[in-house]
Amino acid sequence: MKGYVPLAEARRNQAGHLEPAIARIAESALALQAAGALSGPGPIFVGIGASLAAAAAPVWVLRRRGIHSWRLGAGDLPLPFPVSEHPIIGISQSGKSSETLAVLESVPPAQRLAVVNNAPSPISEVASRSLVLGNIPDSYASTIGYTATIVALGMIADLWDGGSLDPDWELLADDFRAVEAQLATRSLGIAERLAGAPSADFVGSGPAVGSAEAGALLFREVARVHSTAMSTRQYLHGSMESAGDGMHVILGDEREILLAQTLSSAGHQVVLVTSQDVPETSSLTTISLPRRHAAQRAVLEAAVMQAFANDMAVVRGIDVEEFVFHNADTKVETDAGAAAPAAAAGVTPAAPVAASADGRG
Repeated sequence: MKGYVPLAEARRNQAGHLEPAIARIAESALALQAAGALSGPGPIFVGIGASLAAAAAPVWVLRRRGIHSWRLGAGDLPLPFPVSEHPIIGISQSGKSSETLAVLESVPPAQRLAVVNNAPSPISEVASRSLVLGNIPDSYASTIGYTATIVALGMIADLWDGGSLDPDWELLADDFRAVEAQLATRSLGIAERLAGAPSADFVGSGPAVGSAEAGALLFREVARVHSTAMSTRQYLHGSMESAGDGMHVILGDEREILLAQTLSSAGHQVVLVTSQDVPETSSLTTISLPRRHAAQRAVLEAAVMQAFANDMAVVRGIDVEEFVFHNADTKVETDAGAAAPAAAAGVTPAAPVAASADGRG
């Protein structure tokens, strides 16, 4: 990674970074497929925080294709990882997540794959094969690092076991710009209206669970709003009974619409992110997205979550570049010498990189 940049700059330049990243990542993913690295039993994705959230829609894509796949919190299972025929894909935007590294080190080298932004890095070094996003400059609360990670995982899901890339990947950068244009005229107004909300519920359909998780994480770390993420069906099974003065961000096109309308009709403030045409009310705001492949949709949902979190922080007077807590054990230490040259996106393992500021990916 070439360095950390302010959140405002990262968001402003995100579409410009995303467009060439899509092409680079596609080339690298196709090279992995040609080398036989994306074949056999379906992958198990492991990660922490936003990296784990990024795997939700890709897992959905794989399962829709009939391929068994899972995502697991890297710090939530005993090690060594149980003997399995499934390859492990470690996800870490920094390439230094200690828990993810520990999982990879506990399985045979041939089963270790990685998706990282930062290479060389400890995780890219231990993986037999790595898909590198390209050392793209990112913000502390990840923007392009997160969206490009979804692209990489989504393309892996497309290509696994002889699959092909969805043609709509070529439309994604323009779709992203269109969503940003919509948010530019609406997001701040929504944040101003909801600035006093003491909490936020983020609820998503199956493939959008990761977007709900990413939204709740951003609201906690950027806007300092108590937030929780759930799948739609989990929310319906009792959790929505405590809906109160908080805001509700609902992501989806099916049961989510009725959920949003039910909450709104009871007087709760709801933002519905959907590709359906749903009438707005005084308590129900809709953000429109195009119909796309699940992983592509997750990238567009990320644009919405990032805008809301940033604008909520602005209206609440919070410095988005400051974090309250800094934990020393979530990233592994690396050599303190001069930084290695930034690597281009690729598929080969690399050597350790110099230490850099702690991030959240």
